[in-house]
Amino acid sequence: MANRIRATAAGAIGIVFLAAPLAAPAASREIAQAAAQTPVAKQVGVVKSISGNALTLTTDSGTDVTVQVVSNAKMVRVAPGQTDLKSAAPIQLPDIHTGDRILVRGQPSTDGKSFVAVGVIAMSRSDVEAKHQSDREDWQKRGIGGLVSSVDPATGTITISVTAAGGKKTIAIHTTSASILRRYAPDSVSFDEAKPAPIDLIKPGDQLRARGTRSADGSEFAAEEVVSGSFRNIAGTISTIDANANTMTVMDLITKKSFAVKITSQSQLRRLPPEIAQRIAFRLKGAGATGDHAGNGAAGASGKAPMASGGSQHPEGGPGGNRPGGGQADFQQIVNRMPAATLADFKKDEAVMIVATEGTTTGQATAITVLGGVEPILAATPTGGQAMTLSPWSLGGAPAVAGDSP
Repeated sequence: MANRIRATAAGAIGIVFLAAPLAAPAASREIAQAAAQTPVAKQVGVVKSISGNALTLTTDSGTDVTVQVVSNAKMVRVAPGQTDLKSAAPIQLPDIHTGDRILVRGQPSTDGKSFVAVGVIAMSRSDVEAKHQSDREDWQKRGIGGLVSSVDPATGTITISVTAAGGKKTIAIHTTSASILRRYAPDSVSFDEAKPAPIDLIKPGDQLRARGTRSADGSEFAAEEVVSGSFRNIAGTISTIDANANTMTVMDLITKKSFAVKITSQSQLRRLPPEIAQRIAFRLKGAGATGDHAGNGAAGASGKAPMASGGSQHPEGGPGGNRPGGGQADFQQIVNRMPAATLADFKKDEAVMIVATEGTTTGQATAITVLGGVEPILAATPTGGQAMTLSPWSLGGAPAVAGDSP
């Protein structure tokens, strides 16, 4: 949907921009002549700073671009979820503020570091945040997740396995041509970078969350939106830390393999205080570390990340986890409430639990969450089973929404 509004808005506003004459001062005439000779380009991102008629845009790719807005640029504001410009409100440059999300159209410099904008589509920061909050609440209310058991592209049906109070159960996720299908990009930890993907890219063992309507008996689910990905849970000890490269090497206790884990600005680093870790370990020992807390046993044994299942109760970002009272949801909520840590807070030979995206290179992964202070938890599962795992959906807020990208 984000790409849909981006494409629709870009196409619609492109017609408006190309039809609008760039007259008056000589500088504007020169820009108009250059625009007529060069295909119009676009940039999308968040306004970092504003100075006069120039602003710094942090693009979705993470780079900063200086944008010069011409005096007669066509500028409008749209609401998140708006799919055309018919009701877009005209604005002026002073109406744009830092934190707003914008799409600019015009001419980039040869080095790509600057941009002359003849048109701007803006979404206010407050509107986007309100949409995110509304979307998170909707995922919590109407979301479901589990581990993919099978996929039938012909019928658009995906079968997932979830852990419920009475044990594991299967749910048939039905998709249609109107369903939005997205997939985590390799080595990415951001929902904003999830790409549209056909159903045949979803494989057994993948993690999946869907938003839609559940049948009365709970065995079927009509999906409006599906987000999938291949994630890995790593529980082991840190072999090396490279602060300059923002990486750590971890020896997985289950697979006995070494993983190079990249830490990005979007990775969530947390530490459990000793008393909380001991409390969780005590619960695991009491449950024999083999009950429902274990999520999906087969997934844990293979190092794949079992999905937080059931309904959703994630107070901080992500499209949800388990219903209240579930061990996995309780654990994830505890992790979410811990203060942020830095790579410098982790030491060689320390035990950690990590949920990461599958890397494009064997033996490499990009961290979604790194959790330290977990020695008591790992000691409570001496057989190597991962009785507690981290949810891959706890970072980055709700999935990309219609108004997420102009």
